[in-house]
Amino acid sequence: MPNENPKLDPESSAGYQVRRCHRRFDRMLHAFLAKHGLKAGYWYYLRILWIEDGLSQKVLSERTNVAENTTVAMINGMIKDGLVERKRDQHDRRMARILLTDYGRSLEAELMHYAVEINRKASKGVSKSELRTTLSVLRRMSENLSSAFEDYGMQSSDITD
Repeated sequence: MPNENPKLDPESSAGYQVRRCHRRFDRMLHAFLAKHGLKAGYWYYLRILWIEDGLSQKVLSERTNVAENTTVAMINGMIKDGLVERKRDQHDRRMARILLTDYGRSLEAELMHYAVEINRKASKGVSKSELRTTLSVLRRMSENLSSAFEDYGMQSSDITD
C-alpha cells in the first residue's frame, strides 16, 4: 500500500531546486532592472520582442507561459511606460500586434549585459558540458510537464499566474 503522505526532501526535489534557482535569478534581475525604473515582469516580454517584434498578445502569452489576462495587463503597463505600442494587423484587423517603441528597442543594448552577467555568475564552477546537460534536462522536463497537462485533461493555459 503506497504511503498516504509521501515525503520529498526539498534538496532532492527538482521542482524545489528549480524554483529556488529561478527566484534567485529573478531577484538579481529585478535589482538590475529597478536601477532603470523597469518592472521585472517586463523583461520576459522585452526578451521575446527583441527576438521577434510585432507578435500578438496571444503569442506573447504562449511564449512567456503567462495567462492572457496577465499579458494584457503587462502590455498595458509597457504601453504606459513607453516600451511598446499596440497596432492593428494590416491583414487581419481583429488582431493587434505588439511593437517595440524606439525606447523599448534601445533597451536591448542597455540591459542584455545584465542577463549575460547573471548567467555567468550562476554558472560559475559549472563546466560547459554540465551546463549543456542541465539545459537539455530542463527543456525535457518542461516538455514532460507540458504533456502531463493533457494526461490530466488540462491545458497549461488553464492555470492562472
